[in-house]
Amino acid sequence: MPKFIMWGTYCENVLEKRTPYRQAHLDGLAKQKEDGVLITIGPTKDLTKCFGIYEAADEATVRQLIELDPYWQNGIWTDYEVKEWIQAV
Repeated sequence: MPKFIMWGTYCENVLEKRTPYRQAHLDGLAKQKEDGVLITIGPTKDLTKCFGIYEAADEATVRQLIELDPYWQNGIWTDYEVKEWIQAV
């Protein structure tokens, strides 16, 4: 199955703004991980970007997961890019 990487951008003041949506966001990620579609995801140390690795049938599936996430729907993630990834090792 193809793998995809996601680079996302966080809003300003992300620590404060994410609070109402954080648990729903984490619960959704846990479900994706349990389903085997999400390999890993997390923020950069400076909390400006997010990086994720997905294993899915196609790019549209990954985009749908991102756009259904409370962080995207509530402006915590302000932009994202998805690319198919070839794992060399």
